[in-house]
Amino acid sequence: MSIIRYAEQYLARQLELANLRTFTRLPDRDFVLDQAKAADQHAKEGDYWAGRVLAIKDNICTKDMKTTAASGILKDFTSPYDATVVKLLRDARCIIAGKTNMDEFGMGSHSTHSHFGPVQSNSEQHPMSAGGSSGGSALAVATNQCWAALGTDTGGSVRLPAAYNGILGFKPSYGLLSRWGVIAYANSLDTVGIFSASLPATQNIFEKLNQYDPQDPTSLPPSTRARLGKYRPKSLRIGVPLDYNISTLHPAIRRAWMQALKHLAEEGHRLCPVSLPATRHALSAYYVLAPAEASSNLAKYDGVRYGSRAEGIDGTPESVLFAKTRGQGFGAEVQRRILLGAFSLSAQAIDNYFIQAQKVRRLVQQDFDKAFRTPNPLLISSREATGLIKEGVDVLVCPTAPTPTPTLASVREQDPITTYTNDVFTVPASLAGLPALSVPVAFDAHDRDQYPELFEGSKTTWAGLQIIGQYGDDELVLHAAKSFPGVDKRSSERRTHGISIRTVEER
Repeated sequence: MSIIRYAEQYLARQLELANLRTFTRLPDRDFVLDQAKAADQHAKEGDYWAGRVLAIKDNICTKDMKTTAASGILKDFTSPYDATVVKLLRDARCIIAGKTNMDEFGMGSHSTHSHFGPVQSNSEQHPMSAGGSSGGSALAVATNQCWAALGTDTGGSVRLPAAYNGILGFKPSYGLLSRWGVIAYANSLDTVGIFSASLPATQNIFEKLNQYDPQDPTSLPPSTRARLGKYRPKSLRIGVPLDYNISTLHPAIRRAWMQALKHLAEEGHRLCPVSLPATRHALSAYYVLAPAEASSNLAKYDGVRYGSRAEGIDGTPESVLFAKTRGQGFGAEVQRRILLGAFSLSAQAIDNYFIQAQKVRRLVQQDFDKAFRTPNPLLISSREATGLIKEGVDVLVCPTAPTPTPTLASVREQDPITTYTNDVFTVPASLAGLPALSVPVAFDAHDRDQYPELFEGSKTTWAGLQIIGQYGDDELVLHAAKSFPGVDKRSSERRTHGISIRTVEER
């Protein structure tokens, strides 16, 4: 099938599913088709990338479409340049299919905190959460509105939506993919991530974007990249973190986890129990550190330096010049996190909150380093990096989310603290900067009678499991995913959010 036909199919799906609020902005149809026509001959000549249709999260800059981060304060912002990751895709003759909806500035777990309205499933009776904050990107891939999509992951914002939508969601090691042109939420945590329906697509996109960028001060330099491991054992030592088997873990998720581990053991891999005691404090540390960085990053949005200014007179003798602008431009969740961050950075609280959270972050990283078989390449010399730790595991396997995909109605009833706990399994890898891939696995059929709500036509029948690797072992994480049932297939039939999806095969 020609590139033009693929593009037409994606455009038709976008029009058909406009009610999902998957996108905040779409390019002109004729413009997309013109790009497809230009790429068609290159694709026929064997160019893998020519005409690939990708969606981009709305906090990643594009110069031909507005970049709003789903915030009212940036509703009129158009970047004068493309983000590095977008430029790399355009240079490869990929087609950008639109900007996807998200939680405002990436703050949320269900893509409900958006200036453009919440992302939702295709079921009017029981709309489901698309996950967050990159819910639009995940849903665009899951509903065949694009071939793949980019999102950002600060504390699980790629992996959680992937789990809820039954697709692959990959967060690379911090610093491998450029953050130049990504609107910052928390600089020390933000990572560009990848959504796709197939493992080969995920691997190829990662290889394309995994480049040093001198414009990004957090981009890993070539000298450090040379130390990253190339270890590929035939049989893996798979760690099972006992601390992740929490009391609030849904029984169906636990059973899917156990079934996947059983399958991995049957494939010849060795299962090893692992203790990560500091991870129980990771969530608390994250919700001190991330809001603190956000309060600093978002200080510039005042309608003077950046952002749209509120209409009328702003400021009184008793208030600052931009009080009205920020009050109207930021949503409730963003305001909440700015206040939390400002408090934890205040003189009277910084020692008891921010500094303590940084110490917990270091302990979380040390727990992971003790668990893995390979040493952390950031902490050792190139000569030491060639050796392996005799004891330890190659990767960890654990749930991505503690519960199945919730309905939007139940999400609206949750208080902020309950919502934050959705990130309990994803935050530890973010704090340590580790690569992590969420893969879909089917719920056990025995749960059909006990939990019939998981198998209703309007809901997903997939759980998400997370593969976590040592820093720099991104390719090992992707390699390990091949052992999961069904993940390494080029096309698959699945049902998610009440829509029957057959993924477009790799051409």
